[in-house]
Amino acid sequence: MEFAGAFGDLGTLIPFVVAYIGVLKMDPYGILLGFGVSMIVCGFVYRTPIPVQPMKVIGAIATTQAAQTLVITPAMVWGASLATGLVWLGLGLTGTARHAARLISRPVVFGIILGLGFGFMIGGARMMSQNWWIGGPALLATSLLLTNRVVPAMFLLLLFGAGYGIVSDPSLLGALRDVHIEYRMPSFALTGLTFNDFLLGAAFLALPQIPLTLGNAVVAITEENNRLFSQRPVDESRVAVSTGLMNLLSAGVGGVPMCHGAGGMAGHVQFGARTGGALIILGIVLLITALLFSNSVATLFRLFPPVVLGVILFLTGAQLALTAGDMPESRGERFVAVITAALAIWNVGIAFVAGVAASWLLKKNLLRL
Repeated sequence: MEFAGAFGDLGTLIPFVVAYIGVLKMDPYGILLGFGVSMIVCGFVYRTPIPVQPMKVIGAIATTQAAQTLVITPAMVWGASLATGLVWLGLGLTGTARHAARLISRPVVFGIILGLGFGFMIGGARMMSQNWWIGGPALLATSLLLTNRVVPAMFLLLLFGAGYGIVSDPSLLGALRDVHIEYRMPSFALTGLTFNDFLLGAAFLALPQIPLTLGNAVVAITEENNRLFSQRPVDESRVAVSTGLMNLLSAGVGGVPMCHGAGGMAGHVQFGARTGGALIILGIVLLITALLFSNSVATLFRLFPPVVLGVILFLTGAQLALTAGDMPESRGERFVAVITAALAIWNVGIAFVAGVAASWLLKKNLLRL
């Protein structure tokens, strides 16, 4: 089940990695190497399925080149990783992350987790909508097998996805024959990084990500881990430090900004993971792929069509929404939770700010319902 749970976060990992490679023409080697090493280390350190995911705001801005008319370059992404790493390492070591988290009320955390879950489900449904006659039965069959400890649902889903991918695109068989081993040694990616790359990456990519990271990848993941694995608790400072360290590593090897998203843990747990072993397994797979098959990554990822990734993402969202806990009792707190959840479906950073503001107004008796 740890092996099956290891692949429970592919619904968010693969689309962002493919976008970075396809749109920005980034080298898959550094991306997969950064993820692989970080997952292995986090698996051993935390001993729970705390995920390592792409930072979503940075990924969305970078791959859609939506920062006005600015053209995003790989060097700017490395600069964003470096800036992100320095910020969260500083916040974690000084304890600022923990103090900031203490200011966030429970209804806000509830709303962020619930909204993220619904957002994942909506995203998964959109991906499945491309082929409902495939996605619907796959979703039903996977749901029925989720609690089966003999037949891991994730393995069957990935096997089905690979088969469907080959049937729908026969040229994939020819491409797979060209996959070959080509060993590459790690190298330092920041030798060509300019101060301008660092500044633009920090301002246009890293800065908009901060509220989302605090809400989802520091506060929410700490809450989720400690609720599901109370015997192995973590705190916000520790999570912030690991976020900082893995982004400094990623910048150094030419990777992308990473975080510990709450949705990733839900995905790993949903498909069977209960320990850090799941992260170590996935990390080893990505590390081997980086070192030996980095030139064939695009072909290997084509094995998993969007409709199958949509099933994973939908079930991950359902699991995350279920872990949000009980709805707050008071009407005012329920209002804060609901508006935070609704906004989180659209933009978690804005939801975080709005939820904190509404919670403060409620505490000061300025918000009466």
